[in-house]
Amino acid sequence: MSKSIVVKKNTGGTIAQNKRARHDYFIEEKFEAGLSLQGWEVKSLRAGRMTITESYILFKNNEAFLFGAQIQPLLSASTHVVPEATRTRKLLLSRREIEKLLGAVNQKGYACVPLACYWKGPLAKLEIALVKGKQLHDKRATEKDRDWQRDKARIFHK
Repeated sequence: MSKSIVVKKNTGGTIAQNKRARHDYFIEEKFEAGLSLQGWEVKSLRAGRMTITESYILFKNNEAFLFGAQIQPLLSASTHVVPEATRTRKLLLSRREIEKLLGAVNQKGYACVPLACYWKGPLAKLEIALVKGKQLHDKRATEKDRDWQRDKARIFHK
């Protein structure tokens, strides 16, 4: 009797989230970008096998690229292509969006990071954000405010 591998199908919605980015940065502005993917990568995304926690976005020749995102290949994905889990993927943005992001990233203290990957119809989209780094005291204040909101909701809910 052969063992079958059960893969959780992601029927829709969010594929991966970068919760660390929301903790480490102030989010200034959000953008939606398409992803240029290979066939085996789409199959893996449908199975929910993507990690964007350590990823970041760089700009080269007025094009945006996603670095550090991991898409783990499925065992049954492709036999003739050697999958590379952490390859650089091109982001599909309009020229105006790229110019806006590039101008802001060139300023001191700003960066561009992915927040989430999700399905929009049959297309995989990446939510990216223009962010500014938080200091340690900012992180503490954010956590304190979040705890207070949670406690307040708990008290008034009763």
